[in-house]
Formats: sequence, structure tokens, C-alpha cells
Amino acid sequence: MTFQPRMQNKIEGFAVGSLHRRAWNGIVADLWDVECGAYAGGHYVARDPRLFIVLDHSGNGCPTVKRSPTDGGGRQDRSTSPISYVPADMELWVDIEGVQRLRHLDLHFDATSIGRRLMEEIDPDRLNNPNLLFADPGIMSLAEMIAREIANPAPLHDLYGDSLCLALIISALKIEKPNTRKRSALAPWQLRRASDFIEANCLRNIRLEELAELTGLSQSHFSHSFKVSTGMAPHQWQMKARLDKAKLLLTSSDQPLTTIAAETGFADQAHFTRVFRQNIGTTPARWKRAQTI
Repeated sequence: MTFQPRMQNKIEGFAVGSLHRRAWNGIVADLWDVECGAYAGGHYVARDPRLFIVLDHSGNGCPTVKRSPTDGGGRQDRSTSPISYVPADMELWVDIEGVQRLRHLDLHFDATSIGRRLMEEIDPDRLNNPNLLFADPGIMSLAEMIAREIANPAPLHDLYGDSLCLALIISALKIEKPNTRKRSALAPWQLRRASDFIEANCLRNIRLEELAELTGLSQSHFSHSFKVSTGMAPHQWQMKARLDKAKLLLTSSDQPLTTIAAETGFADQAHFTRVFRQNIGTTPARWKRAQTI
């Protein structure tokens, strides 16, 4: 299935001059060229991580990026602070005054897909920590090449744009080569404390920071050691706990799937069915029928 970025926004003051989009393996890149009114801006939140890179702007001002409507924010200037990494589900406000034209690259990516391609799950610390308003000449060189490739009416082989985007993501997140040293497992008490906590709280979003604090480790150390101990990342273990509760409800009650989805922490029945199929290999309804045969 082709990756589709999921973003909600409420914007004003923009007139789109052009939009070019290219999609690769787990990556979607949008090249925007917009005209801005006296005031332009809006509120943005995406379900997937993304990079927002200002390539060019004209006028006396520049975009101001803020974490909240009342935050003073910072200037996203092409020469000094053109790059922002925005984690999934992080709200962002942008105010633009004194800018006539803005050209920017938006790079959305599916972290799970990129992790599979790198043959190791991306460190949650790197995925979840925003890095707004920074500069990096190497990243900007890659961004300009990606922009030219997106706008090219006769694009080169897909591997070209795909490899440029993957290189940019690796550079922006500072993803290092996997450490080949054997990582130590959690101590029995650490594993018991973490797994008990996940079991008790699996229906809500458990932050990696909470689990790390329980075991007295850094988030990165805990994440790696938990996977050595269980064969699963912490979020996968939490999903397993949710699905185990869902299985229990499927076999012990006649509640509709919409109710079971809500009671086990899923957004809706479609989300529940999709995750159940991905992990169990069949739909909840078929799995329930199979238990009665």
C-alpha cells in the first residue's frame, strides 16, 4: 500500500502558485510555491513525522514558527534557520508577515517503513524530539536536489529521488549505523516492572520516558534493552497487550466491534481491524468465528 501523509491544517492568506508531489517507498515529498497575503499562516498537525524546509522567500519578513498560539516562536529564515523537523502529532503554528512569495519542501515519511528499510527501528528519542529552526548545509544541498527532481517534467529513475530523500532523513535525524556490540537485556526486576506497567496502562498512550524512569535507564538504553529481553519494541509489546484484551472481549462477550475497539484503545473499528489483521493475520470477526469451531 502506498504511503499517504495524514495532515490537518487551518490556513489563510495563501495562493498556491504551484505544487509538485512525488511519492517513494514510505516517503512523500511536496514542493510548494505560494504567494502570501499581507498576513498568511495557520495551524498544522500531522499524524506522521515530517521535515519542513524553506528553500526561498522574498520580502522583508520570513515565517515565524511557534509551538502554541501564544508562543513567541522563532524565525524560519532561508539563510540561518531553514529546517524544522516536526514529530508526528505535534501541533505547530506558523505566522507569515512581510513575505510575498514562499517556496518550501515538505517531506513526510512513515517511520515504520523507513525503520524496516534501515533494518532497525529508528530510535524513539530521535523520532519524538522536535528540532525546529536549524541550519545544515548538507541537508540543504539534498533538499535543493530533491526539489529539482520533483519539479523535473522528465524525472530520473525512482531510485534517485528515493535515495536523496532517505539520505536527507538519515542526516536530519542523525541516524547512526547500528551498533554491532551485543546489547545487554533488562534485569529481571526491570523487565517485570516495565511489563506490569504496560499491561496496566496499555489502553492509553504510554510515553517511552515513563518506562525509562521506572527502570532507571535512559530512553534509548531502555528501548534497546527491552527489545533484547522480549524480541519486541516497547510499543509493539503495548499493542500485543491491547490485542490480548481485545481477544478476551471477543471470546467472552457479544459486544460489537465498535465497542471493543473503543474499550481497547483504538481510534475506531477500522483502526482496530487493520491493526488486528496486521498482527494476527486475520480480521477480528473471522478470528472470533474460528474460536467457536
